[in-house]
Amino acid sequence: MKSSAQVVVIGGSVVGASVLYHLTKAGWTDVMLIERRELTAGSTWHAAGGMHTLNGDPNVARLQQYTIKLYEEIQRISGQDCSIHLPGGLMLADTDVRMDFLRMAVARGRYLGMELELITVKEAYDLFPLMDPKHFVGALWDPIEGHLDPTGVTPAYVKSAQLAGAEVHQHMPLVATTQRTDGTWDVRLENGESIHAEHVVNAGGLWAREVGRMVGLELPVLAMEHMYLLSVDMPEVIEYNERTGKELPGVLDFGGELYLRQEGRGMLMGTYEQAAVPWSPKETPWDFGSQLLKPDLDRITPELSVAFQHYPAMHGTGIRKVVNGPFTFAPDGNPLVGPIRGLRGYWVACGVMAGLSQGGGVGLALAAWMTAGDKADSGMDIWAMDVARFGDYATLGYTNAKVQENYRRRFQITFPNEELPAARPLLTTPIHDRLTAANAVWGATFGLEHALWFQKPGLAPKEDVTFRRSNAWECVAEEVAAVRERVGMTEISNYAKYRVSGPGAEAWLSSLLTARMPKAGRITLTAMLNDAGRIVGEFTVARASDADEYHLFGSLPAETHHSRWFRQQLPADGSVAFEVLGLGLVGLSVTGPRSRDVLAGVAPDLDLSTEAFPFMTFRRVDLGMHPAHLGRINYSGDLGYELWVAPEHQRALFDRIIAAGEPHGLRLFGMRALMSLRLEKSYGTWFREYRPIDTPAEGGITRYLKLDQEFVGRAAHEQELAEGGPKRRLVAFVIDPQPDDPADVIGDEPVWHADKVVGWVTSGGYGHHVRQSIALGYIPIELVDAADDRFEIEIIGRRRPARIQPEPLFDPQGLRMRQ
Repeated sequence: MKSSAQVVVIGGSVVGASVLYHLTKAGWTDVMLIERRELTAGSTWHAAGGMHTLNGDPNVARLQQYTIKLYEEIQRISGQDCSIHLPGGLMLADTDVRMDFLRMAVARGRYLGMELELITVKEAYDLFPLMDPKHFVGALWDPIEGHLDPTGVTPAYVKSAQLAGAEVHQHMPLVATTQRTDGTWDVRLENGESIHAEHVVNAGGLWAREVGRMVGLELPVLAMEHMYLLSVDMPEVIEYNERTGKELPGVLDFGGELYLRQEGRGMLMGTYEQAAVPWSPKETPWDFGSQLLKPDLDRITPELSVAFQHYPAMHGTGIRKVVNGPFTFAPDGNPLVGPIRGLRGYWVACGVMAGLSQGGGVGLALAAWMTAGDKADSGMDIWAMDVARFGDYATLGYTNAKVQENYRRRFQITFPNEELPAARPLLTTPIHDRLTAANAVWGATFGLEHALWFQKPGLAPKEDVTFRRSNAWECVAEEVAAVRERVGMTEISNYAKYRVSGPGAEAWLSSLLTARMPKAGRITLTAMLNDAGRIVGEFTVARASDADEYHLFGSLPAETHHSRWFRQQLPADGSVAFEVLGLGLVGLSVTGPRSRDVLAGVAPDLDLSTEAFPFMTFRRVDLGMHPAHLGRINYSGDLGYELWVAPEHQRALFDRIIAAGEPHGLRLFGMRALMSLRLEKSYGTWFREYRPIDTPAEGGITRYLKLDQEFVGRAAHEQELAEGGPKRRLVAFVIDPQPDDPADVIGDEPVWHADKVVGWVTSGGYGHHVRQSIALGYIPIELVDAADDRFEIEIIGRRRPARIQPEPLFDPQGLRMRQ
């Protein structure tokens, strides 16, 4: 065994093997995989082997499509049989709401190039005659679904990698990973040998948490016990095979919370039971290997009783084997992939519950990230899998609660307006009780509670979950009206906040961000690009004085993601200090035509006239007794202010604003109203409109770029313009009303033009002040100026007429915010 390698991959699961193969495919051949026992000896060997293309995040769905197509490639290269079966798959709906979910899935699939089809119950029965049709109302058919042998796939990855020069060593238990002062790694093995590596990949599977702890890392991952049954040979299966010459398709049964597929001449059936049981919640034993857990059929009895009703043939058949094994999950069910903040050269690829569906895509994405870094223009956006989507709040207890919730909901619909209750409330601000007393309906982002909207007095603060307009509609409309007509206040602590200071701060920020840094007392809006010219962040940068200190405000869910980026770029000379302020700085926004009058009541000696305090001003002021940073900016597009204070001042300041606002009709408003207000201004937002697959020219934010300075991504942006400019563009649409079915877009709907899918929706909703249904989305550049009426947006299975809205519906000249 070599004593050094460019990369050491820890873990011989299907995921670790995929990472190894894709590194060699990307050109890195000085790579090594170490496995504590045999390949697949964790969860991989006992996986049910199912492959599915659909995922709630379209970008992850693309990687799942890639994974399924990849198997023939590694089978051909390695000569290892993967036992690929692609008989297709059915998703069965037992209610009209579940049919709506399937309609939306088919719509998402249109712009992903997926050949999905909605079919009748009769058509589903013809494909899968083991079902009892009376329990279902419709189905979705995916011709590219199936299953394969995990113990064949993993060696196929490994052999393909070895042919390219990779080394693989089994029966090599790991005892430590330590980082040298130069940032490289020593990987020490139980036999006393050590491997020096530039990069380490934690693909430890069931032991990823323990491997992470070796470097002081607590990964949010937990194993759950999971059971499936294997039947004896079934006459019904044999008859179908002989009659059709085909294998039975796979089935996902939402109502029954079941999955089924053919195995040999019988059936495999599994469930994600409500009586979920975590396995080894604190520490995975190192002596666990190719073992199964004790079956517990009593635990899945409720699900089995439904299964026997939905599939009567299963009731009369014998059970050949019960498989109960542990699988790892992250709190939201998606993988954990990417570099770790503060640990140069340390990468993770774990929590991949659907390893056979996602393992190939995980390997591809991580290998591209490692080998090309931010110079890569792969067209991939793996935000939904990035380990940085979780912060330090994701403790062992949080992970345990959320993983169990996610497991139980594996086959349940999570509605776009649904807020899941596990591990909440976790993080709160000082005015949480004030907003609760005002009947706030709460949501949570990045662990932090924030008010979504305010229910009427006397009614329960609860939102009815739906794909359509909910009971929040009237209240949100009133909150929007208050802002546009009078004045409103909302909490904005759910922004990410950073402080950058030091003699090198201005030059450093200017090299990373696309705009010139603001002068003293001013605010700048800016983007942040990678080397490929793609958008990796959008920020407000504010400078209160001549001091070398800047405040940055951005997306809270991206706080770990962005702070990882900033810290990677810090100069070694110590001239720049970068701080994540978190809840050490909390905020309020007061906005609307009377917002200046309200603040005058709080701080009567403060001159807030446009002459003294113009738009985009940022200063350190006293708001009455409270020291604050005050910025004249807001997300509603109206006259408004953002107030930032230390948490110990927030409650008293909140009370003073409420008192000062009473004569002016001030009303509290929440995130739902703010999103309605921003849509009326056609304001995009990070993660939806601006993602690492988009360029500033595509997103329409070239105004953020100042080409008289050097910054990361400038060359790629100029090259894009020199080559003819963007191929697609973000636009706003107004959608025709449908009184019989009042629904708005939620994101990821296809955009049609002249009976062809040409783009997709990024986000949208209803603009309550302008009384229009609005969508933002990307379409080909040649259609941006189309004045015809041939655009349609597919909402819950119905194609709705839409037209491009070339300028904001509210105050297109931007006069109100500057008045």
